[in-house]
Amino acid sequence: MPVDTDKFAKHLRANALEGYGKGQCGVYVRQALQAAGAKGAFPGTGGQYGPTLLRLGFHEITVDDPATFHFMPGDVMVMQAPMRGSKAGHVAGYDGQKWISDFVQRDFWAGGNYRNERPHYVVYRY
Repeated sequence: MPVDTDKFAKHLRANALEGYGKGQCGVYVRQALQAAGAKGAFPGTGGQYGPTLLRLGFHEITVDDPATFHFMPGDVMVMQAPMRGSKAGHVAGYDGQKWISDFVQRDFWAGGNYRNERPHYVVYRY
């Protein structure tokens, strides 16, 4: 089941909500992956996406510093939940310019709690 990373990135960009997200990162990333050709079951929350991405043919890449790393369109990040706020974790895809989940993020980190705490994350590439 090949995944078209260009379609994935374009779907994310076209469907992102204005402003901030509504806690639906997993739904929006799932819809973008499905639009790009992915089949099968998907997890309920963003922080659980790692095994699904591996099943789809993505592989983990090493990213020591997200602020300086050169990401590729179609990269996907899975982030564990911060100590404060949502316990669901986060998932987002990179469109070549921005990280997008259910909204366009200002940077790699999904929001203030993530940015302040910098919880564990893994980046996947197809």
